[in-house]
Amino acid sequence: MTTAPAPLPLLVLGQGTDLRTERGVECPGDLPAPSDPGLVERARAAKAALGDSVFVLGHHYQRDEVIEFADVTGDSFKLARDAAARPDAPHIVFCGVHFMAESADILTSDEQTVILPDLAAGCSMADMAAIAQVEDCWDQLTAAGVAGQTIPVTYMNSSAAIKAFTGRHGGTICTSSNARTALDWAFEQVGGIESTDGTGKGAGKVLFLPDQHLGRNTAVRELGLSLDDCVLWDPHRPNGGLTREQLENARMILWRGHCSVHGRFSVDAVEAARRDIPGVKVIVHPECRYEVVELADEVGSTEKIIQTIAAAPDGTSWVVGTELNLVRRLSKQFPNQRIAFLEKNVCYCSTMNRIDLPHLVWALESLVDGRVVNPIRVDPTVAAEARAALDRMLALPGKTHKD
Repeated sequence: MTTAPAPLPLLVLGQGTDLRTERGVECPGDLPAPSDPGLVERARAAKAALGDSVFVLGHHYQRDEVIEFADVTGDSFKLARDAAARPDAPHIVFCGVHFMAESADILTSDEQTVILPDLAAGCSMADMAAIAQVEDCWDQLTAAGVAGQTIPVTYMNSSAAIKAFTGRHGGTICTSSNARTALDWAFEQVGGIESTDGTGKGAGKVLFLPDQHLGRNTAVRELGLSLDDCVLWDPHRPNGGLTREQLENARMILWRGHCSVHGRFSVDAVEAARRDIPGVKVIVHPECRYEVVELADEVGSTEKIIQTIAAAPDGTSWVVGTELNLVRRLSKQFPNQRIAFLEKNVCYCSTMNRIDLPHLVWALESLVDGRVVNPIRVDPTVAAEARAALDRMLALPGKTHKD
Protein backbone atom coordinates (compact mmCIF):
# COMPACT_ATOMS: atom_id res chain seq x y z
CA MET A 1 0.00 0.00 0.00
CA THR A 2 1.32 3.43 -0.95
CA THR A 3 0.17 6.56 0.83
CA ALA A 4 -0.37 9.84 -0.96
CA PRO A 5 2.63 12.16 -0.87
CA ALA A 6 2.60 14.21 2.31
CA PRO A 7 2.30 17.96 1.75
CA LEU A 8 5.40 19.92 2.61
CA PRO A 9 4.74 21.91 5.78
CA LEU A 10 7.13 24.71 4.92
CA LEU A 11 5.55 27.93 3.63
CA VAL A 12 8.59 29.88 2.53
CA LEU A 13 6.98 33.30 2.83
CA GLY A 14 5.49 32.50 6.21
CA GLN A 15 1.98 33.35 5.10
CA GLY A 16 -1.22 31.52 5.91
CA THR A 17 -2.00 29.08 8.69
CA ASP A 18 -1.53 25.34 8.89
CA LEU A 19 -2.65 23.95 12.24
CA ARG A 20 -0.76 20.69 11.60
CA THR A 21 2.63 22.36 11.81
CA GLU A 22 4.44 24.97 13.84
CA ARG A 23 5.96 26.36 10.67
CA GLY A 24 4.28 28.63 8.17
CA VAL A 25 2.07 30.40 10.69
CA GLU A 26 1.73 34.13 10.92
CA CYS A 27 3.89 35.82 13.54
CA PRO A 28 1.80 36.16 16.73
CA GLY A 29 2.93 39.70 17.50
CA ASP A 30 3.90 43.06 16.11
CA LEU A 31 7.42 43.01 14.73
CA PRO A 32 9.56 46.12 14.76
CA ALA A 33 9.93 47.66 11.33
CA PRO A 34 13.11 46.58 9.53
CA SER A 35 13.77 50.26 8.87
CA ASP A 36 13.74 51.12 12.59
CA PRO A 37 17.13 52.81 13.14
CA GLY A 38 17.06 51.82 16.79
CA LEU A 39 16.95 48.05 16.27
CA VAL A 40 20.59 47.47 17.20
CA GLU A 41 20.27 49.47 20.40
CA ARG A 42 16.98 47.73 21.24
CA ALA A 43 18.64 44.34 20.81
CA ARG A 44 21.57 45.37 23.00
CA ALA A 45 19.28 46.76 25.69
CA ALA A 46 17.03 43.68 25.77
CA LYS A 47 19.98 41.30 25.89
CA ALA A 48 21.60 43.30 28.68
CA ALA A 49 18.34 43.35 30.66
CA LEU A 50 18.00 39.57 30.34
CA GLY A 51 21.60 38.90 31.35
CA ASP A 52 22.48 35.26 31.95
CA SER A 53 18.82 34.20 31.73
CA VAL A 54 19.07 34.08 27.95
CA PHE A 55 21.60 32.26 25.74
CA VAL A 56 21.57 33.19 22.06
CA LEU A 57 22.76 30.64 19.49
CA GLY A 58 23.73 31.73 15.97
CA HIS A 59 24.14 29.30 13.09
CA HIS A 60 26.98 30.01 10.66
CA TYR A 61 24.51 30.77 7.86
CA GLN A 62 22.76 33.57 9.74
CA ARG A 63 22.87 37.20 8.72
CA ASP A 64 25.67 39.30 10.23
CA GLU A 65 23.09 41.51 11.98
CA VAL A 66 21.97 38.43 13.93
CA ILE A 67 25.42 36.88 14.48
CA GLU A 68 26.43 40.11 16.23
CA PHE A 69 24.17 39.16 19.15
CA ALA A 70 24.98 35.44 19.31
CA ASP A 71 26.74 34.17 22.42
CA VAL A 72 28.11 31.26 20.39
CA THR A 73 28.18 30.38 16.69
CA GLY A 74 28.48 27.03 14.99
CA ASP A 75 26.75 24.21 13.14
CA SER A 76 23.43 22.87 14.30
CA PHE A 77 24.51 20.00 16.57
CA LYS A 78 27.35 21.96 18.14
CA LEU A 79 24.89 24.72 19.02
CA ALA A 80 22.41 22.25 20.52
CA ARG A 81 25.16 20.82 22.72
CA ASP A 82 26.30 24.33 23.66
CA ALA A 83 22.76 25.01 24.86
CA ALA A 84 22.72 21.80 26.91
CA ALA A 85 26.01 22.89 28.49
CA ARG A 86 24.31 26.02 29.85
CA PRO A 87 21.65 24.56 32.19
CA ASP A 88 21.48 27.79 34.19
CA ALA A 89 20.09 29.69 31.19
CA PRO A 90 16.31 29.16 31.25
CA HIS A 91 15.79 30.65 27.77
CA ILE A 92 17.63 29.52 24.65
CA VAL A 93 17.06 31.73 21.61
CA PHE A 94 18.07 29.64 18.59
CA CYS A 95 18.85 31.72 15.52
CA GLY A 96 18.71 28.86 13.06
CA VAL A 97 15.93 26.72 11.61
CA HIS A 98 13.23 24.53 13.07
CA PHE A 99 14.96 21.13 13.17
CA MET A 100 17.92 22.73 14.96
CA ALA A 101 15.65 24.17 17.65
CA GLU A 102 14.05 20.72 18.03
CA SER A 103 17.47 19.15 18.60
CA ALA A 104 18.26 21.77 21.21
CA ASP A 105 14.96 21.06 22.97
CA ILE A 106 15.75 17.33 22.98
CA LEU A 107 19.21 17.85 24.50
CA THR A 108 18.39 20.58 27.02
CA SER A 109 16.68 20.15 30.38
CA ASP A 110 12.97 20.40 31.07
CA GLU A 111 13.66 23.66 32.90
CA GLN A 112 14.95 25.29 29.69
CA THR A 113 12.81 26.65 26.88
CA VAL A 114 14.07 26.87 23.31
CA ILE A 115 12.74 29.79 21.28
CA LEU A 116 12.78 30.12 17.49
CA PRO A 117 12.38 33.81 16.57
CA ASP A 118 10.41 32.95 13.41
CA LEU A 119 8.44 29.70 13.22
CA ALA A 120 8.55 29.86 9.43
CA ALA A 121 12.31 29.32 9.52
CA GLY A 122 12.28 25.72 8.38
CA CYS A 123 14.57 23.58 6.24
CA SER A 124 13.54 22.45 2.78
CA MET A 125 15.76 19.36 3.04
CA ALA A 126 14.26 18.29 6.36
CA ASP A 127 10.78 18.78 4.95
CA MET A 128 11.55 16.46 2.02
CA ALA A 129 11.19 13.52 4.42
CA ALA A 130 7.79 13.58 6.14
CA ILE A 131 7.27 10.94 8.82
CA ALA A 132 4.30 9.40 6.99
CA GLN A 133 6.46 8.97 3.90
CA VAL A 134 9.31 7.39 5.85
CA GLU A 135 7.00 4.98 7.70
CA ASP A 136 5.48 4.01 4.34
CA CYS A 137 8.97 3.42 2.94
CA TRP A 138 9.81 1.10 5.84
CA ASP A 139 6.57 -0.82 5.30
CA GLN A 140 7.52 -1.33 1.66
CA LEU A 141 11.06 -2.40 2.55
CA THR A 142 9.48 -4.91 4.90
CA ALA A 143 7.18 -6.17 2.15
CA ALA A 144 10.19 -6.51 -0.16
CA GLY A 145 11.96 -8.62 2.46
CA VAL A 146 14.91 -6.26 3.00
CA ALA A 147 13.96 -4.27 6.12
CA GLY A 148 15.49 -6.93 8.37
CA GLN A 149 18.91 -6.32 6.83
CA THR A 150 18.56 -2.52 6.69
CA ILE A 151 19.48 0.06 9.31
CA PRO A 152 18.54 3.75 9.09
CA VAL A 153 21.12 6.50 9.32
CA THR A 154 19.66 9.97 9.48
CA TYR A 155 21.44 13.23 8.86
CA MET A 156 21.17 15.86 11.58
CA ASN A 157 19.20 18.03 9.13
CA SER A 158 15.95 16.21 9.82
CA SER A 159 12.85 16.61 11.93
CA ALA A 160 12.58 15.19 15.44
CA ALA A 161 10.00 12.72 14.11
CA ILE A 162 12.51 11.28 11.62
CA LYS A 163 15.21 11.12 14.30
CA ALA A 164 12.70 9.24 16.48
CA PHE A 165 11.96 6.81 13.63
CA THR A 166 15.70 6.18 13.40
CA GLY A 167 15.91 5.56 17.13
CA ARG A 168 13.00 3.09 17.05
CA HIS A 169 14.67 1.05 14.33
CA GLY A 170 18.09 0.87 15.94
CA GLY A 171 19.78 3.46 13.77
CA THR A 172 21.95 6.48 14.42
CA ILE A 173 22.20 10.14 13.54
CA CYS A 174 25.17 11.64 11.71
CA THR A 175 26.60 15.05 10.96
CA SER A 176 28.46 16.03 7.82
CA SER A 177 31.66 15.55 9.83
CA ASN A 178 31.09 12.01 11.03
CA ALA A 179 28.97 10.50 8.25
CA ARG A 180 31.69 7.97 7.42
CA THR A 181 31.98 6.85 11.05
CA ALA A 182 28.21 6.51 11.28
CA LEU A 183 28.02 4.46 8.08
CA ASP A 184 30.89 2.22 9.21
CA TRP A 185 28.98 1.56 12.43
CA ALA A 186 25.70 0.99 10.60
CA PHE A 187 27.15 -1.59 8.22
CA GLU A 188 28.74 -3.39 11.15
CA GLN A 189 25.25 -3.85 12.60
CA VAL A 190 24.09 -5.65 9.44
CA GLY A 191 27.03 -7.89 8.62
CA GLY A 192 29.73 -5.55 7.43
CA ILE A 193 30.48 -3.53 4.34
CA GLU A 194 31.48 -6.52 2.21
CA SER A 195 28.79 -8.32 0.23
CA THR A 196 28.17 -11.92 1.28
CA ASP A 197 28.03 -13.36 -2.23
CA GLY A 198 29.53 -10.75 -4.55
CA THR A 199 26.16 -9.55 -5.85
CA GLY A 200 24.88 -7.57 -2.89
CA LYS A 201 21.91 -9.88 -2.38
CA GLY A 202 21.56 -10.74 1.26
CA ALA A 203 24.07 -8.08 2.25
CA GLY A 204 23.34 -5.40 4.81
CA LYS A 205 21.96 -2.06 3.71
CA VAL A 206 21.62 1.48 4.98
CA LEU A 207 18.55 3.65 4.51
CA PHE A 208 20.08 7.14 4.45
CA LEU A 209 17.81 10.09 5.22
CA PRO A 210 17.12 12.75 4.02
CA ASP A 211 20.09 14.04 1.94
CA GLN A 212 20.95 11.82 -0.98
CA HIS A 213 24.16 13.69 -1.80
CA LEU A 214 25.83 13.35 1.60
CA GLY A 215 24.91 9.66 1.63
CA ARG A 216 26.20 9.01 -1.88
CA ASN A 217 29.39 11.04 -1.45
CA THR A 218 30.27 9.30 1.80
CA ALA A 219 29.46 5.78 0.61
CA VAL A 220 31.32 6.03 -2.69
CA ARG A 221 34.17 8.39 -1.92
CA GLU A 222 34.97 7.22 1.61
CA LEU A 223 33.64 3.68 2.05
CA GLY A 224 34.60 2.41 -1.40
CA LEU A 225 31.12 1.43 -2.56
CA SER A 226 30.17 2.07 -6.17
CA LEU A 227 27.52 4.33 -7.62
CA ASP A 228 25.71 1.15 -8.66
CA ASP A 229 25.51 0.15 -5.00
CA CYS A 230 23.36 3.22 -4.38
CA VAL A 231 19.68 3.46 -5.31
CA LEU A 232 17.38 6.45 -4.91
CA TRP A 233 14.09 6.10 -3.05
CA ASP A 234 11.54 8.60 -4.40
CA PRO A 235 8.70 8.96 -1.86
CA HIS A 236 6.41 10.31 -4.56
CA ARG A 237 6.55 7.11 -6.65
CA PRO A 238 5.08 3.68 -5.92
CA ASN A 239 7.61 1.51 -4.07
CA GLY A 240 10.00 4.45 -4.22
CA GLY A 241 10.38 3.93 -7.97
CA LEU A 242 12.47 0.81 -7.33
CA THR A 243 12.05 -2.86 -8.14
CA ARG A 244 12.44 -5.63 -5.58
CA GLU A 245 15.65 -6.70 -7.35
CA GLN A 246 17.10 -3.19 -7.11
CA LEU A 247 16.35 -3.12 -3.40
CA GLU A 248 17.87 -6.57 -2.90
CA ASN A 249 21.07 -5.58 -4.71
CA ALA A 250 21.44 -2.14 -3.12
CA ARG A 251 23.82 -1.32 -0.28
CA MET A 252 22.72 2.31 0.15
CA ILE A 253 19.06 3.25 -0.17
CA LEU A 254 19.23 7.02 -0.52
CA TRP A 255 16.22 9.19 0.22
CA ARG A 256 15.37 11.64 -2.56
CA GLY A 257 16.18 14.81 -0.65
CA HIS A 258 18.73 17.57 -1.03
CA CYS A 259 19.81 20.99 0.22
CA SER A 260 18.31 23.81 -1.83
CA VAL A 261 21.56 25.78 -1.45
CA HIS A 262 24.26 23.16 -1.93
CA GLY A 263 22.33 21.41 -4.67
CA ARG A 264 22.68 24.50 -6.87
CA PHE A 265 26.44 24.28 -7.28
CA SER A 266 27.40 22.92 -10.69
CA VAL A 267 30.29 21.41 -12.62
CA ASP A 268 30.15 24.44 -14.92
CA ALA A 269 30.76 26.74 -11.93
CA VAL A 270 33.80 24.73 -10.83
CA GLU A 271 35.23 24.71 -14.35
CA ALA A 272 34.61 28.45 -14.72
CA ALA A 273 36.40 29.16 -11.44
CA ARG A 274 39.44 27.16 -12.51
CA ARG A 275 39.45 28.93 -15.88
CA ASP A 276 39.06 32.45 -14.49
CA ILE A 277 41.10 32.40 -11.25
CA PRO A 278 44.74 31.26 -11.54
CA GLY A 279 45.75 28.77 -8.87
CA VAL A 280 42.33 28.71 -7.28
CA LYS A 281 41.37 26.02 -4.77
CA VAL A 282 37.78 24.79 -4.72
CA ILE A 283 36.26 23.78 -1.38
CA VAL A 284 32.68 22.51 -1.12
CA HIS A 285 30.27 21.01 1.37
CA PRO A 286 29.49 17.26 1.07
CA GLU A 287 25.80 18.14 0.53
CA CYS A 288 26.86 19.14 -3.01
CA ARG A 289 26.23 16.81 -5.92
CA TYR A 290 28.64 13.94 -6.47
CA GLU A 291 30.09 15.30 -9.71
CA VAL A 292 30.81 18.66 -8.06
CA VAL A 293 32.46 17.07 -5.04
CA GLU A 294 34.62 14.94 -7.35
CA LEU A 295 36.06 18.08 -8.95
CA ALA A 296 36.76 19.93 -5.71
CA ASP A 297 40.17 20.22 -4.04
CA GLU A 298 38.68 20.02 -0.55
CA VAL A 299 35.38 18.69 0.78
CA GLY A 300 34.08 19.13 4.28
CA SER A 301 31.54 20.31 6.80
CA THR A 302 30.97 23.98 7.48
CA GLU A 303 33.40 23.78 10.39
CA LYS A 304 36.03 22.13 8.20
CA ILE A 305 35.59 24.79 5.52
CA ILE A 306 36.18 27.50 8.13
CA GLN A 307 39.18 25.70 9.63
CA THR A 308 40.75 24.98 6.23
CA ILE A 309 40.54 28.57 5.05
CA ALA A 310 41.73 29.89 8.42
CA ALA A 311 44.85 27.71 8.17
CA ALA A 312 45.65 28.60 4.55
CA PRO A 313 48.59 30.91 3.75
CA ASP A 314 48.01 34.53 2.83
CA GLY A 315 47.45 35.02 -0.87
CA THR A 316 45.55 31.76 -1.34
CA SER A 317 42.61 31.93 -3.73
CA TRP A 318 39.43 30.03 -2.85
CA VAL A 319 36.03 29.53 -4.32
CA VAL A 320 33.66 28.19 -1.70
CA GLY A 321 30.59 26.05 -2.30
CA THR A 322 28.39 26.75 0.71
CA GLU A 323 25.89 29.34 1.97
CA LEU A 324 26.58 32.93 0.89
CA ASN A 325 26.35 34.60 4.32
CA LEU A 326 29.19 32.42 5.56
CA VAL A 327 31.30 32.95 2.42
CA ARG A 328 30.99 36.70 2.74
CA ARG A 329 31.87 36.54 6.42
CA LEU A 330 34.97 34.48 5.64
CA SER A 331 36.08 37.01 3.03
CA LYS A 332 35.91 39.73 5.71
CA GLN A 333 37.65 37.65 8.35
CA PHE A 334 40.54 36.68 6.06
CA PRO A 335 41.21 39.74 3.87
CA ASN A 336 44.68 38.47 2.92
CA GLN A 337 43.10 35.58 1.05
CA ARG A 338 40.99 35.85 -2.08
CA ILE A 339 37.66 34.21 -1.24
CA ALA A 340 34.78 34.04 -3.70
CA PHE A 341 31.40 32.34 -3.91
CA LEU A 342 31.29 29.33 -6.22
CA GLU A 343 28.12 30.32 -8.08
CA LYS A 344 27.54 33.65 -9.79
CA ASN A 345 23.91 33.70 -8.70
CA VAL A 346 23.01 34.80 -5.17
CA CYS A 347 22.44 31.72 -3.06
CA TYR A 348 21.31 32.50 0.45
CA CYS A 349 19.43 29.93 2.51
CA SER A 350 16.03 31.62 2.21
CA THR A 351 14.53 29.98 5.29
CA MET A 352 17.57 30.57 7.50
CA ASN A 353 17.40 34.21 6.45
CA ARG A 354 13.92 34.52 7.90
CA ILE A 355 15.64 35.06 11.25
CA ASP A 356 16.42 38.76 11.01
CA LEU A 357 17.01 41.57 13.48
CA PRO A 358 13.30 42.50 13.84
CA HIS A 359 12.41 38.90 14.79
CA LEU A 360 15.33 38.68 17.22
CA VAL A 361 14.42 41.99 18.86
CA TRP A 362 10.78 40.89 19.15
CA ALA A 363 11.77 37.60 20.79
CA LEU A 364 14.17 39.26 23.24
CA GLU A 365 11.88 42.15 24.16
CA SER A 366 9.04 39.70 24.71
CA LEU A 367 11.21 37.87 27.25
CA VAL A 368 11.97 41.17 28.95
CA ASP A 369 8.20 41.68 29.25
CA GLY A 370 7.80 38.21 30.74
CA ARG A 371 6.36 36.55 27.61
CA VAL A 372 7.85 33.47 25.96
CA VAL A 373 7.12 33.53 22.23
CA ASN A 374 7.56 30.70 19.73
CA PRO A 375 8.63 27.97 22.17
CA ILE A 376 9.76 24.74 20.50
CA ARG A 377 8.61 21.69 22.42
CA VAL A 378 9.12 18.15 21.15
CA ASP A 379 6.65 15.48 22.31
CA PRO A 380 8.31 13.55 25.17
CA THR A 381 7.95 10.14 23.47
CA VAL A 382 9.37 11.49 20.20
CA ALA A 383 12.15 13.20 22.14
CA ALA A 384 13.11 9.99 23.96
CA GLU A 385 13.29 7.96 20.74
CA ALA A 386 15.24 10.71 18.97
CA ARG A 387 17.58 10.98 21.94
CA ALA A 388 18.31 7.25 21.65
CA ALA A 389 19.50 7.77 18.08
CA LEU A 390 21.54 10.83 19.08
CA ASP A 391 23.11 8.91 21.96
CA ARG A 392 24.20 6.19 19.54
CA MET A 393 25.97 8.89 17.52
CA LEU A 394 27.63 10.28 20.62
CA ALA A 395 28.93 6.79 21.41
CA LEU A 396 30.65 6.49 18.02
CA PRO A 397 34.46 6.61 18.02
CA GLY A 398 36.33 9.79 17.16
CA LYS A 399 35.72 13.45 17.85
CA THR A 400 34.04 14.55 14.63
CA HIS A 401 30.55 14.45 16.12
CA LYS A 402 31.55 17.56 18.07
CA ASP A 403 32.00 19.58 14.87
